[in-house]
Amino acid sequence: MDNRPIGVFDSGLGGLTAVKRIINLLPHEDVVYFGDTGRVPYGNRSRETIIRYTKEDIEFLLKYDIKLIIAACGTASSVALDDLKPLFSVPILGVLEAACSTAATTTRNGRIGVIGTSGTINSGKYRELILTLLPTAQVFEKACPLFVSLAENGHFNTDVVRIVAEEYLSPLKEAGVDTLILGCTHYPLLAEAIGSVMGGGVNLIDTGDEAAKFAKRLLDERCMLSDSDKTGTCSFFVSDSIENFSVLGSTFLGRPIELAVHKVSQ
Repeated sequence: MDNRPIGVFDSGLGGLTAVKRIINLLPHEDVVYFGDTGRVPYGNRSRETIIRYTKEDIEFLLKYDIKLIIAACGTASSVALDDLKPLFSVPILGVLEAACSTAATTTRNGRIGVIGTSGTINSGKYRELILTLLPTAQVFEKACPLFVSLAENGHFNTDVVRIVAEEYLSPLKEAGVDTLILGCTHYPLLAEAIGSVMGGGVNLIDTGDEAAKFAKRLLDERCMLSDSDKTGTCSFFVSDSIENFSVLGSTFLGRPIELAVHKVSQ
């Protein structure tokens, strides 16, 4: 057993969707979360910058004796992790593998859609992995850069979100996808609007949810689950406003977090 905390990071608030699932699946685990809110979003940055930011995020979390790190950021997972994983001894999970596996096994017609930031879509990693798992699949990708800003500003199912979603998602709807990977952990916050546009027959895959499930399996297999009988604690660190993060973060988690948020320089 291993009672050290799980570390989770994202460019902003979106990774809290993964933290919420971790809390539900692993209630006795401590979690340390870092949201790089001062540099959000990562999706429109250069590859070199994304790798540098991601490396700094990992190094920050390792200060807290972390046993496992989840990169709850589609951009970091698709652009940076292949380069960075060999540099660290701690297990580091992204959000791609588990989501692609679920998509490949649940699609009925082999038409899989992927939405994400520009960095995520341009990397081609989702397409590559899906076709490795299901060579007969047809993969349709679409960058949806405005979704992150909308979510970070509390627009989840407003008229503005629905208008933007219609614009972004119409090509995927026309392609007849029956499975849609939400390739950014911010996007589940907009799931109601996205689902409304895509229609009830389309299965939405939450990458943060799938990553949390995968983390639980990995910790169990390696005998690294906490053996504490106490409810786990959550600590939150941000690189910008504590107040903004606390208000929206509490909404994402369904619980108050204002007393556990700390601002750091990054």
